[in-house]
Amino acid sequence: MTAPTLPGLAPAAPVVETPRPGSRAARMGLPRAVDVLRDIATEYGVCIRPLAMRRTDLATGLTEVIDLPCGATREDKCPPCAKKNRRLRQAQIREGWHRDDEPLPPPEPATEEQKTLILLRGHLEFSRDEASRASQLDQVADLDEAIREVEDAIAAEGLRGRVAPPHSTGDDDQGDEDTGRRRKRSTRRRQDAPDLPRRKVERRTVGKTYSAPDGSTYRPSMWLTLTLDSYGPVRPDGTPVNPDRYNYRRAAWDAVHFPRLLDRFWQNLRRCEGWNVQYAGCVEPQRRLAPHAHFAIRGTIPREVLRTVAAATYHQVWWPSTDVQRYTLDRLPVWDEQASAWVDPDTREPLTTWTDALDDDPDAEPVHLVRFGAQVDARGVMPGTEDAERTIRYVTKYITKHTGDCHKITTGRQRAHLDRLWQELQVTPCTDRCANWMLYGVQPKKAHARLKPGRCKGKVHQRDTLGIGGRRILISRDWSGKTLSDHKHDARAWVRALLGVTVGLDGVDDQGATVEPVRHAWELARPDDPDVGPLSHRLLRSISERARWRSELLAAKDRAAQLPDSGSATGVGGTTGEGL
Repeated sequence: MTAPTLPGLAPAAPVVETPRPGSRAARMGLPRAVDVLRDIATEYGVCIRPLAMRRTDLATGLTEVIDLPCGATREDKCPPCAKKNRRLRQAQIREGWHRDDEPLPPPEPATEEQKTLILLRGHLEFSRDEASRASQLDQVADLDEAIREVEDAIAAEGLRGRVAPPHSTGDDDQGDEDTGRRRKRSTRRRQDAPDLPRRKVERRTVGKTYSAPDGSTYRPSMWLTLTLDSYGPVRPDGTPVNPDRYNYRRAAWDAVHFPRLLDRFWQNLRRCEGWNVQYAGCVEPQRRLAPHAHFAIRGTIPREVLRTVAAATYHQVWWPSTDVQRYTLDRLPVWDEQASAWVDPDTREPLTTWTDALDDDPDAEPVHLVRFGAQVDARGVMPGTEDAERTIRYVTKYITKHTGDCHKITTGRQRAHLDRLWQELQVTPCTDRCANWMLYGVQPKKAHARLKPGRCKGKVHQRDTLGIGGRRILISRDWSGKTLSDHKHDARAWVRALLGVTVGLDGVDDQGATVEPVRHAWELARPDDPDVGPLSHRLLRSISERARWRSELLAAKDRAAQLPDSGSATGVGGTTGEGL
């Protein structure tokens, strides 16, 4: 207990002393030039860790070193590149969210040349079948060669995919270990899961159009959040109230198999609704470190249907039992060269193979069952509103961070919660080839001597991922009909159109005419090469170039805004040109 201070004897406020000019404290208080350089590079969108590439003109022999952006997606590695990737994702979500037309056009009709090649391929297949029946192996070999040439011609003609699978030979089956019978699992729905209606899925990806009393029409979309079940009561900071009763094992298994559960949900939702529902979202951890997903959905779906589908969706993991851990990190199985198998370090008995472990109990239940929690948040979003832009920013809020860095760990209780979950993830098998299976006395599928028992290199076992080892950005195929490369091309095309540049880097002008490209040879330059300057010199040149680009772009936008009927002066995704 602190004694009260007598009146008039209160301690004076601390006085901040100014360091003496020229002293070490004064020098240490000055900003570092290197840090200022990195901050300015980040401000202008210049990659702070560029790749030095040497480009050689094959026609003239001229060689120059060009800095290419590293393309990192995490801001702890390169903030400008991560920010650029986040803007591209936002543009991709924005372009496909409230579409009122199909993103992908139907295939074009086949040409006469393509039909002729398919007919020729059919004649060759007929001749090969006759030669095979007559055991004329020399003709079969010649026909196989002719079939390969025709299939190359079909691909060169512009047809997509294979017209038929290739013929297998005796050498193609060598080295295939999956020669046993196919293991069948029951596809009947669980009795504890509600039934769902199944409709024929229509070939459409857009939602319904609603009409207002005044005659106007509108097409809203939705925003959806899916979470996992509870593993025990938690505090507001995400830590469990009783760590000893918190089910860390189920939390680890749910995190590893969460992507499969999401796939099941969209499959069930499309079958239930009867149309090809499109989505774009991100997977990120909650404060309790369990993964949950935010999705933008094109069109509208009744909230009751979403809750019913989430409650009826589950994923069963048909793996060997992991109830008993037979080995620890200080006592692990060893590899036996003679037996070509992992054996017990004491008895030298081989561990149970993957096939035998699955066939051990034919009436076994799934080793794990993943379900969604009761919390399903869904609401409508109107196109072109601030709510839509705010939702897009919310969906992409954490995509530039590692999973373990989304929520800052500030207390010892949070750190202990993270450590216990990570310890459980380290011993949780991630796939059928995971080295962690040997901790439970089972050899993983296709085991070899390079495995390290109990030390799988999968991403789900790392502290930075918290069990989310796959892709965190989940976008359906027919969302916008474009990839990230297509969106990058759209951004560059917008900048070139605004600046009045008719020929771009791809060698195609605005009228679609192909310009004769200059052939170059690229190779990675080493940092100690004499023609590669210091990183600081290269960053300074890039900052100057980016500043001039930004000035020209802003001037072009001002000129475009002054023209009549110029429309909006913002670029792709509302960007101002930085990072393009």
